[in-house]
Amino acid sequence: MGTFDENKQAELTYPRRWGFKIIGRDKEKLAKAVEDVLGHKEHLSSPGNASRTGKFHSHNASCEVESKEERDKLFKAFQDHDDVDMVI
Repeated sequence: MGTFDENKQAELTYPRRWGFKIIGRDKEKLAKAVEDVLGHKEHLSSPGNASRTGKFHSHNASCEVESKEERDKLFKAFQDHDDVDMVI
């Protein structure tokens, strides 16, 4: 049985499909945020769930990323978007 090294990250190969879940207060604005960030790339996009109170909504998006740097750049673009409260 192999040992687990918690300090070693899994090696990811690129290009690969990467998913983003964004959370915010307005589902239409979340859909627009996906277009703002990923509109230049071929991507998939679908509404997610709403919180029990309806105050927060999620939206799922995925696209092909060429590198960790591109993945991180897109993640940061979602983080910095005015209509996105959280990115997972």
